[in-house]
Formats: sequence, C-alpha cells, structure tokens
Amino acid sequence: MMSEVYDYIVVGAGSAGAIVASRLSEDPRVRVLLLEAGPSHWQRVWTMIPLGYAKTYYNRKINWMYWSEANAGLGGRKVYVPRGRVLGGSSSINAMVWSRGAAEDFDEWAAEGNPGWGWADVLPAYRRLESHPFGASAWHGDDGPVRISVPEAGLHPICEAYFAAGREVGFGYNRDLNGATIEGVGPYQINAAGRFRQSSARAYLDPARGRVNLRIVTGAHATAIEFDGRRAVGVRYRRGGADVAARAGREVIVSAGAINTPQLLMLSGLGPAGELRRHGIDVVADLPAVGRNLQDHIGYDIYYRARVATLNSELASFWGQVKAGLRFMLRGDGILTMSLNQAGGFVRSAPGRERANLQLYFCPISYEKPQVGSPKAIAVSPEPAFSLTGSPCRPSSRGRIELASADPFAAPLIHANLLGDEADVAEAVEGFHVLRRLAAAPSLAGIIAAETKPGSGTTSDADIADYIRGSAYSIFHPVSSARMGPDPATAVVDHRLKVHGIAGLRIIDASVFPSVTSGNTNAPAMMVAEKGADLVKADAASG
Repeated sequence: MMSEVYDYIVVGAGSAGAIVASRLSEDPRVRVLLLEAGPSHWQRVWTMIPLGYAKTYYNRKINWMYWSEANAGLGGRKVYVPRGRVLGGSSSINAMVWSRGAAEDFDEWAAEGNPGWGWADVLPAYRRLESHPFGASAWHGDDGPVRISVPEAGLHPICEAYFAAGREVGFGYNRDLNGATIEGVGPYQINAAGRFRQSSARAYLDPARGRVNLRIVTGAHATAIEFDGRRAVGVRYRRGGADVAARAGREVIVSAGAINTPQLLMLSGLGPAGELRRHGIDVVADLPAVGRNLQDHIGYDIYYRARVATLNSELASFWGQVKAGLRFMLRGDGILTMSLNQAGGFVRSAPGRERANLQLYFCPISYEKPQVGSPKAIAVSPEPAFSLTGSPCRPSSRGRIELASADPFAAPLIHANLLGDEADVAEAVEGFHVLRRLAAAPSLAGIIAAETKPGSGTTSDADIADYIRGSAYSIFHPVSSARMGPDPATAVVDHRLKVHGIAGLRIIDASVFPSVTSGNTNAPAMMVAEKGADLVKADAASG
C-alpha cells in the first residue's frame, strides 16, 4: 500500500472542504491533502453553467444520487437525496439560492452550549465569504471569494405580480433577503456571477491550484480514518483500484457532508457501539450521536396555469432552448445564468408566530422532475404556468444515517423521517393556506387561469395534509448528523468542531449544524468552513 505524509488531510472537496483546504494552504509552511471521490468541476461543463443543475440532477458521474428509506410521514414514499460528487460538492450542482439563515438560528446555536457561534460571531465569516453587489456594509462584504448576484434585471416579468401579491396580503417587499431581516418577499440572491456558477471549487480552489503545498486528488474514495489509540493519524482511500494510506501530522478534517461524514466515521469505528459491532467494525469510541439528529427541509407545490407568458413559453420548445443557449454564449446573460427559483422570501404562516417560519419559492415556470434514467433534464409543460412552493423553516422531525454494511462503497441507509412529527404536518398545512392566500391576492389572481395541482377541490385541512404527505419532497438540505454540542451523548463535536474524545480529528461541514437554519443550507455550510479553518489555524498557533 502506498503511503504519503501531510500536515492536514481534508476528506471531501465540497461546499466546506474546498474552502477549508484553500484557507489552510494559505500558510506555505503546511502541506495539505484534499481528497474528493468525484472528478474535477472543469471536466463537467454543466457544473459551471448556473442553470446547468437541470443536467446534473440525475448524473451519476458527479452526483451520489442517494435515495432515502421509506418515510412513514410521506405515506411510505422514498425521497431522492442528490449530493455532489465533484469538486465543489453540492455547491456545484445545487440551485444556488444564497440564503444565510436568520440571526435567531445562530443565537440558538450559541445558547445550546456552542460559544462563538452566535449571529455576531458568524456574520463576519459571511461578510468575508462574499463579494456582494450591494457593496460593503454591516451585512455584506464586497471583496470575498464568492461572487453573489441579485439578478433583478433578469427576473421574469411575472415575478412582479408575485411581489405585488406579497404586499397585498401584508408580507411586505424585502429587496435584501440577507440583510437586516430575512422576513418579507423578494428576489433570491444566488452564488453566480456573469456566466458562471460560484461554487466553492471555482471561488476557492481554482485560485489556490498553483500552491505547491496543496495537493488535490480527485477520484479518491476515502474508506477509513486511521487511529493510533484515540488519535486520528491518517486516512485510507482508494483511487484507480489502488489502496493508499495518507498520514496526517496535525489533523484529519472530515468534510464529506451530512450523509457521507457519519458514514465514514462509523466505518472507522466512531459511532453507536451496538451498530458498529453488528457490522463487525471494531469500536474506537462509542459516540451515540453519530448519524443521529438528521434534519432536512421539505417542500410542497401548488401549480397554476397562467393567462400570461411564463418561462414555459421560452423553454418548452427545442428552439427556445437553442435561443437561450445562444444568448448565454454570445451575451453571457439570460435564463442559463440564473436559478429557476427566482423569487421567494420568509413569512409567518400565522399571526401568532413569533418569527418567520415559512420559506417561499416562486418559480415562473412549471415542470416535472424527470424519473431516474430519463434522457431529459426537466420536462417543461408547453402551456404557460408557474408554481408556488412552501417549505417550513424549522422542522421538529429528526432522522438518522445508518450503515447498510461495512462495505465503504455501499450507500448508507438514510432514514430521513420527513413529516415524522405531527406538529410538522400541521405547520405545513398552515403554510399551504399561505400559498393559497398569495394566489388569491389581486395581482396573482388576475393572471391565474386555473389551479392545476392539487386543484380547487382540495380545501379541508385533512385533504391538504393528504396532498402534502403524497407529494412533498426533500429540498435537499440534510444537516446535523454529526451535530455540535457540549454533551457527547447528544453531539459529535464540540464548539471548536473537534470530535468528542478523539484527538487530531475535526468535522467541518453541514453535519455539525446544531439544528437546521431557516433557509437554504449551502451558504451556512460555507460559513462553517470559513470559521472552521480559522479554528484549525488558531489551535495550531497556540500549540
């Protein structure tokens, strides 16, 4: 078996890992190894084009393409769980909505025994990440690696009807959903600029490629963390059929994401002892919280046929798609430079709610997600249409990640447990009524020809609950499966992201979230990486 020696080994080059490796390798005195199971983003053109995520949705070459186990709360349905398997990870294949979460989310993290993770602590990391079109302010940075855009000029005209409807029902317009408050309706900011997606690979790794102290290895599937007693000392990985052992003189940092991080920990002997022994894995440390506390956001849609043109009019035909492609190549603008989630916001689903608890998405298009194996990226309806989507911000349901076997190449078992708590169902129904209120507001009602799904006959709370259970899906925000907290019985890492009871091992990715943030999780994962890299550097400096 080949052997290599580095100061730091980072497992996973996704939203977080790419940032961690880039930041650590800024110090020319340390050697950093970054391992990624998938290929380079430069080898897959659709990871570079913002709307290219329509082509990466079911692409096994760059997507783990996981499926959950049956969800009782969804009538026994399994849900699709795409995860990036490419440099940049899920930041290379997601829908790019740049949402930092609410200030209260992080203050709750700190209050749960995680000093240094309150809003005042994480805001500087967010500002350091961003190069924001609104310029430097208390809320934004203007010289960070990740270029953000607010594509107001490119929004489909139908979005104005949505904004007006928001005002009409009392939500108010918020131009900056990452500003002083997330509450209100407005345009979504995206991590894309010009022609290109701003994944962590493009923003952080590409500028760092010339560093002689950073080695980026793609096609490298980590199979186990190696230990000397209770100290992590290296990583085993397979590449091109060869097994390689890499040694870490300082730290092993796992940044494999909320699905693969707990899987790797358990394969390596860290996790619930009973589960590990059941698979014949020697127990290094009994850590019962590994793989537990999994959270995700659900989404559910209402579809409407429109009286006016929508994006369906542009993208339903072959020639419309050709026109969009030519515009992208010749002018560097148009729909291919944007997300389909053009507008949305955060609102309270009922007057008694103390804070915004429902995320909204407004898509000026109607389409069906393709089935596995379909040659089409998305099936666009030929008639003008749009959709309204609700996504409760802070679900109570908790799932778990388990091993299917001791085989490191077998997919883990994902027990998502979506809508497993009846309180989540009730809140989802409450949110559904919000969508209907928006559709009934004069500005939207005037352009709606009909509600096509579920249809006007679905009115009672019981029928709405049944519709949601039968159609809701994951928004693809899995987090918290190796959560941060002071108690090893309920958490995996401490507030400095060190694994409880294990030396030389840190986790820096979305799995450490104490709880899911109010909104899309890619920006918070990047923020955790910025702060995590700082923690590693500070601990190294202090000896």
